[in-house]
Amino acid sequence: MASNVTMDTIVSLCKRRGFVFPSSEIYGGFGSTYDYGPLGVELLRNVRNLWWRAMVQERDDVVGLEASILGPSAVWEASGHVSNFTDPLVDCKNCRMRWREDHLLEGNYEAEYGATKRDAAGKLLCPNCSGELTDPRKFNMMFKTFVGVVEDTASVAYLRPETAQGMFYNFSNVLSSMRRKLPFGIAQVGKSFRNEITPGNFVFRTREFEQMEMEFFVKPGSDDEWHSYWIEERFQWYLKYGIKKENLRIRPHTKDELSFYSKATSDVEYEFPWGWGELEGIANRTNYDLTQHAKHSGKDLSYFDEETKEHIVPYVIEPAAGATRTALTFLIDAYAEEPDKDETRIVLRLHPAIAPIKIAVLPLSKKEPLVNLSKEVAKKLRRKWVVQYDESQSIGKRYRRQDEIGTPYCITVDFQSLEDNAVTIRDRDTMEQIRVPIAELSSMMDEKLSLD
Repeated sequence: MASNVTMDTIVSLCKRRGFVFPSSEIYGGFGSTYDYGPLGVELLRNVRNLWWRAMVQERDDVVGLEASILGPSAVWEASGHVSNFTDPLVDCKNCRMRWREDHLLEGNYEAEYGATKRDAAGKLLCPNCSGELTDPRKFNMMFKTFVGVVEDTASVAYLRPETAQGMFYNFSNVLSSMRRKLPFGIAQVGKSFRNEITPGNFVFRTREFEQMEMEFFVKPGSDDEWHSYWIEERFQWYLKYGIKKENLRIRPHTKDELSFYSKATSDVEYEFPWGWGELEGIANRTNYDLTQHAKHSGKDLSYFDEETKEHIVPYVIEPAAGATRTALTFLIDAYAEEPDKDETRIVLRLHPAIAPIKIAVLPLSKKEPLVNLSKEVAKKLRRKWVVQYDESQSIGKRYRRQDEIGTPYCITVDFQSLEDNAVTIRDRDTMEQIRVPIAELSSMMDEKLSLD
């Protein structure tokens, strides 16, 4: 990584400043679940909205959808998740901890437990205690539940392990209601659930997470071209909103790691504190999903091509990212520590569009005239942006608090403001200050906080 930030530093910041809290903490917590605090929900909302803006709002070939979280077993049997959505599980015979064998082989636990341990014969050992491991067995990651009062096979349902299937079984509904022609996409943002054997690295891998996925339906034969297009498009999105290019790479999957439905997949990877990890996958799913759902449901999910007068089953290109993982990446990449007089200045150099708080309004004094004017300024700005008002402690300490949570601009109201109706705008990154009339403040911030 370009910086030396550790996960302990990020976790501490998130707890201290209200980004992420351990879920059910007063009851001892609940494994691999997290609650997003006042700043975390704003950060997540910005990530979702910017993804939606790029993938749906700014395009005329993509529409949105919000499908159900619960689904009948028939959906997941058709998609292959019941039989194929499994991980190789191994148990330690000594300490009883469970591990994913593929993650052991890939060295995913090295950041926490050190180098992968093996015995004299080269057999994998438990990362925790170096104990002997059981033979691997398949473990299905879907969360199963029951619908109704009787728990039997007829009432089995699943929490979706991905948002994608809702877009496939709604393909014909969207096609007919929106009168779409190929190529076109269906996008969705929503919760997914996977019973991970060993979640970890804070919110990077959790059992409950939020996905941002789009299924882009294309004519067979054009899929390779569209796959390349979306790989580049998604890579550029991260650069646009401030991720450092040296911390990103595109890694094509090898044949032996491709998902069962994939013709080709490339990941946008980020160099996290523990090493390179997947930030977003862009997969060529071929026509697997539509074919499977048509076969299992008995419904026609083909597309009639007006040019060739033929029914075809479209191929699908799928860019799939995690909202929570993306938010974590922005936090890590933006974190910086720099010398400032006799202490260290902590600053999150978040892109203004990503920052949870856009503007902080700070009266120089708690005296009533300044407080009243400051609150009036904050009220007007809140009509457009998320604004934080802060009057406690010295102005220097308030600047530092806003730097640490990534607020791009602080507006200071001083005693001179009562005479000239002007305020001072301080830039987070340069710490430069300019004087601006209150009457021009809204238009000035419009320019500074523009998404373009």
